[in-house]
Amino acid sequence: MSVMNKRVSDLLESDFLSFVTRVYNNDYDTEEQHIDAVLEFKALSEHPSGSDLIFYPEPGKSGPTAVVEEVKAWRAANGKPGFKVV
Repeated sequence: MSVMNKRVSDLLESDFLSFVTRVYNNDYDTEEQHIDAVLEFKALSEHPSGSDLIFYPEPGKSGPTAVVEEVKAWRAANGKPGFKVV
């Protein structure tokens, strides 16, 4: 599933985790695609730390699952919509 031009509320948490995992592992054919994905992560998450959550995580908060949990917690604490629920 592509996350480009979507909102967090359009995505299942599992889809967002898959996306974050790809960004985290740089699973893209070109550097440009990876940069676009990083920028999309920043726009989707709206987290003030942006891509630092992935590339410069706080101790004990590294890895895709920790990133998704941090985004989810921050969005809830700041009145932002959460992931799509089915």
